[in-house]
Amino acid sequence: MASVDVTVRGAGAFGLSVAWACAQAGARVRVVDPFGPGAGSSGGVVGALAPHVPENWNEKKAFQLDSLLMAKAFWTGVEAAGGVSAGYGRLGRLQPIMDQSGLALAQARGEGAAQLWQGRAHWRVIEAAQAGPFAPASPTGLLIHDTLSGRIHPRRACAALVAALETIGAEIVTEAPDQGAVVWATGWQGLLDLSEAFGKKVGEGIKGQAVVLRHDAGDAPQLFVGGLHIIPHADGTVAIGSTSERDFDDPTGTDEQADALIQRAHDALPAMHGAEVIQRWAGVRPRARSRAPLLGEWPGRKGHFIANGGFKIGFGMAPKVAQVMADLVLNGRDAIPQGFRTEELL
Repeated sequence: MASVDVTVRGAGAFGLSVAWACAQAGARVRVVDPFGPGAGSSGGVVGALAPHVPENWNEKKAFQLDSLLMAKAFWTGVEAAGGVSAGYGRLGRLQPIMDQSGLALAQARGEGAAQLWQGRAHWRVIEAAQAGPFAPASPTGLLIHDTLSGRIHPRRACAALVAALETIGAEIVTEAPDQGAVVWATGWQGLLDLSEAFGKKVGEGIKGQAVVLRHDAGDAPQLFVGGLHIIPHADGTVAIGSTSERDFDDPTGTDEQADALIQRAHDALPAMHGAEVIQRWAGVRPRARSRAPLLGEWPGRKGHFIANGGFKIGFGMAPKVAQVMADLVLNGRDAIPQGFRTEELL
């Protein structure tokens, strides 16, 4: 590529998605990552695209809603361009209702969803018997069923974005100088670099462990039980995750905490007993100080931009992040909500 309009540093969920949006808009794009696409937490196994609860509404929740509603068109376009499946499916989510106070809260949130989700998705209380065999144990016999949640296979989604980018002429390389506008989407280590650059804690890395079991649940909804995500994937596996570890010595090593995830999954869903464990995974996810993504211009560095901090919600936020960052980088239009903005670095 003789000249480049946009250099994206980082080939994870945010970096590849921003590159895709810029390339679709006609920009000449180069993605640079010394470790290759999906080498960090974006190359994981869980892939829960789950919404925040529909209450105490704010700009972060509205942004995520927009992104989850954009997801089908976004991933369909990526798959059509490159011919590689991202494993996306908006199949909903089930959560057990543990007691009467939980039931009252679930019903109140259902009323909130009816208003806040614009009628485009639902949050309802259902009988567990309605949910089929891939349903969590529930002391009340009741479940929350939302139709906004989706699944994606993170590693395959990165591969799908790479294929789509290469099809339309974008470059993905391990080394290259900055050229054109520069977008920094460099994950947890990038947050540490920003902390050093601005002399204060901007964010950190939080390690997570997950496991993959061989169990074909078909197109069943994902489960969320006691903070545990249980995600059926289209390849006949179920991903379970994840831990949250602030202190760690080995960023990619698994240990007894992964074994505990398996036991928790068995307790939540007895049908999983005996399923073969086919993979253990660990990686470090970028958590910005505010827990919201950090988006916008790099203060004091003209022509440089930041897209980082997609802690646990990176793939769910990626379609909207890609849209607003491409608009900012290419057209100077700033639609980044308060709470996400890089001015908070100052």
